[in-house]
Amino acid sequence: MVNLDTHVLVFALSGEVTDRERRILAANTWSISAIVFWELAKLVQLGRVDLNLDDADVVRTLSGIQVWPLDLAVSVQSTRLDFRGDPADEIIAATSVVHRIPLITRDRRIRGSRIVPLA
Repeated sequence: MVNLDTHVLVFALSGEVTDRERRILAANTWSISAIVFWELAKLVQLGRVDLNLDDADVVRTLSGIQVWPLDLAVSVQSTRLDFRGDPADEIIAATSVVHRIPLITRDRRIRGSRIVPLA
């Protein structure tokens, strides 16, 4: 299982993943932090992502992904990371730490972490 950050999920849905990401995604079950749904909806609302969140295929794909809750353990861990980013990124990274699931991300700050398990 891997934990996808928001942008990797967007790239996966649109078929814009790298060869490395494609191999990782094909070999693993996908999971996301619950905040990814919110961030995805905001990106669509702001026009930064062109995705129809009402499309049956999109809904079916998103419904099949394991969703990790934003709970106390993740919230506390998000304040103990070795990098600072926007709150959603910190929650996504903390989700990987708490659940010990490799995160697939292109974010340089997160990729530089010594705490966050990376795919």
